[in-house]
Amino acid sequence: MSTPSRRTLAKAALLGLASASLAATGSPARAAAGLVPVLPAPTGPYPVGTVRHAFTDPSRTDPWEPALGHRRVVVSVAYPARTVDGFPRVPQLTRGEAGVFGALAPLVRGLPAAGVDWAGTLTHAHAGAPPLPGRRPLVLYTPGGGDARTLGTGLAEDLASHGTVVVLVDHPGEASQVELPDGTVRESVLHGPPDPATFRTMVDTRVADLRLVLDRLDELPYGPPLDPRRAGIHGHSAGGTAAALLAARDPRIRAVANLEGYLDLEPWPGRRPLLLLRTDGFEGAERIERSWAGLRARRRTLRAANHWVLTDHAAVVPRLHATGLVTDAVRDGLVGPGDAAASFAAVRRELRGFFARELGRG
Repeated sequence: MSTPSRRTLAKAALLGLASASLAATGSPARAAAGLVPVLPAPTGPYPVGTVRHAFTDPSRTDPWEPALGHRRVVVSVAYPARTVDGFPRVPQLTRGEAGVFGALAPLVRGLPAAGVDWAGTLTHAHAGAPPLPGRRPLVLYTPGGGDARTLGTGLAEDLASHGTVVVLVDHPGEASQVELPDGTVRESVLHGPPDPATFRTMVDTRVADLRLVLDRLDELPYGPPLDPRRAGIHGHSAGGTAAALLAARDPRIRAVANLEGYLDLEPWPGRRPLLLLRTDGFEGAERIERSWAGLRARRRTLRAANHWVLTDHAAVVPRLHATGLVTDAVRDGLVGPGDAAASFAAVRRELRGFFARELGRG
């Protein structure tokens, strides 16, 4: 068996931003061949459509690989559809993305090195389905540090099924894997846990990526015009930090949902409605509490939960655990020992209610 390179191990350490507590304690008891993870179905009345798009920003050079030239950003849009008859469901990961994720997952978070068909997971969104007519609220999504936008699929599809258009934004060069329009898969180039300067670059790059998307909404192959005056944002971890900074700098963002991201890079100006969600198992809870102290916001803490219960891992990890593909320690370090499905359902309800109040219903 080959030994992972120093670069691969360092990259894995960043991608998860994980602590040693996530390491498996012992081997899983048994393994299933080709288990296909299943994402939770949306709860709203509308079927969901999806399209992908890539933006190029001629005003910026890629901060992670300057030799690539202009900054490129990849997004997918989840939206309420008029009909999905004849339009196929899309996979959560392309084959190329699944290959990269599957190679990194055991190094990052103790996910299994074999026995899972990461490319087999289907979303509940249908490629190119005709959108439901009418102007609708818009919500951006920015993922956790080193994560790809695809880990926010379950939250985005649920919002879309209730009438909101969600634009999931990848941040290539930092994200674990992103397939570009030409079919190549770009991997993260960062080495090791980010120092303060690197983290600042991460967040500022995300803010610029998100503003690029807002500036050029009319380029999205979606259909009805998107109204940035009814725009909100939610982000997980480093994405929560970036979401708050975007709202502080851009008046088009009317509401922010921060899913366990630090807010101590800059003072929160308090001019936007704010939802704060966190877990009781996150190793950075003390810093989270300090950075959130005194903020006027709706808050909720998920009990017996951990950091990635705020992502699609809430559905995936418990099933892997039930089939013996991950240990108790890995499950607890990722999503916590409690009822992850119930926690994820609560997150969905909080996001739906918050954005409906602040942006209007779809």
